[in-house]
Amino acid sequence: MPAIAESTLLTREQAFDSLDRVCRDSQAEGVSLSLVSGDSALSRFASNQMTQNVQKATLKLRVTSHFGSRSASAATTDLAPEAIAATLRRSETLARIAPEDPEWLPLLEPQAYAPRAAGFDPATAACLPQVRGQLVRQVCQLAQQAGAEASGTLSSQAYSHALLNSRGLQAYECSTEAEFSVTLRQGTGSSWRSRTAIALDELPIVQLTQAALVQAARSQNPRDVQPGAYPTILSSAAMAALVPWLAWNLSARAAAEGRSFFARPGGGDRQGDALFSPLMQLTRDPTHALLQAGASDDQGLPNERLDIVRDGVLQQLNYDRYWAQQQGCQPTGSFEPLVMAGSDRPLAELIAETERGLLINRAWYVRYVNPRQLELTGMTRDGTFWIEAGKIAYPVKNLRFNQSLPALLRDIDALSQVERHDDCVMPGARVTALHFSSVTDSI
Repeated sequence: MPAIAESTLLTREQAFDSLDRVCRDSQAEGVSLSLVSGDSALSRFASNQMTQNVQKATLKLRVTSHFGSRSASAATTDLAPEAIAATLRRSETLARIAPEDPEWLPLLEPQAYAPRAAGFDPATAACLPQVRGQLVRQVCQLAQQAGAEASGTLSSQAYSHALLNSRGLQAYECSTEAEFSVTLRQGTGSSWRSRTAIALDELPIVQLTQAALVQAARSQNPRDVQPGAYPTILSSAAMAALVPWLAWNLSARAAAEGRSFFARPGGGDRQGDALFSPLMQLTRDPTHALLQAGASDDQGLPNERLDIVRDGVLQQLNYDRYWAQQQGCQPTGSFEPLVMAGSDRPLAELIAETERGLLINRAWYVRYVNPRQLELTGMTRDGTFWIEAGKIAYPVKNLRFNQSLPALLRDIDALSQVERHDDCVMPGARVTALHFSSVTDSI
């Protein structure tokens, strides 16, 4: 793959050299700094042709000044000395008049990080639009030859993020990411595939397109299915649209204050409770081969592997710095990136073992119904099928689901191989019952 394009990424030395100068010029009692640099590119296609190419360079300095329990932030995308000085003074002026924070914490002290670099692919960082164009052309030609219409995106990005504060904290990460998404329309049916990877070369673009074409042809003339509860197989992409909602609701503070599903009736939280299927293993795992995230999170806290659910038992809630101090424990940092363990079995084996039920390719427009009970709603899309006697029998019209997420994760009885979608790694799963409330008109 050609790799000629110049990058605006700042190296560790360049980033900290800039941040050190800003820190020395600060007149505040404390200052914390964030510097993001990088390049992102997006190729968009529709109706079997390229429609847009976007290239974006990012360079952003964020300054947060502290006076006692008062603080305020200002940001700039101009790293000229006078622009930086003006941003620094602006944050200081605002901080002096800001209200006091009743949950104020001192700046984070220097942390010990694992000697681990984030996944970085030079070819992806330097990818030219012509390279993405050639890959998109392959997708469009495959679709045209099959009598389908392809639309979607192919993106690549490389970025660095440096953190520094006046207490001595320093953290730096530099990584790449590539993502491919394709929707194929054919007659009365549609299909969709998506995948994320560290490197553009790791995206199986042709294979994903060919699989989507097979599914688009199979999805013609969908039939009605009555709303109700059915055994259901969810693809890894569908699971990736649902499981992160669990992690987003694992606040230890919300549980302690009785504001979440994980609050124990009568007081306390549900850490240690067997809430999910014994098959469920959920971790924060930045070391996973498909993710290779950096050794620190966006706050500067260490980002190491952490068990969240083990054998269906909730192991860990999320403690931010303030609540960890109140409870006398260590902060956990964010629960990203998220990994749910799967098996070595393809999704086809789960289908072959299913007497009857539904197959969901994509869960779309997922939203809360009841946040306190972690009940979600959403719709199937781009390939929903009825399974009969271990085989895909026919396509069905899309359905809206209203579903308790903990109940869905409790009812898992089989898992497939994992795939990466966005910043999480998920398997496909079979659940004994998923609740569908209505039929939708979308295809």
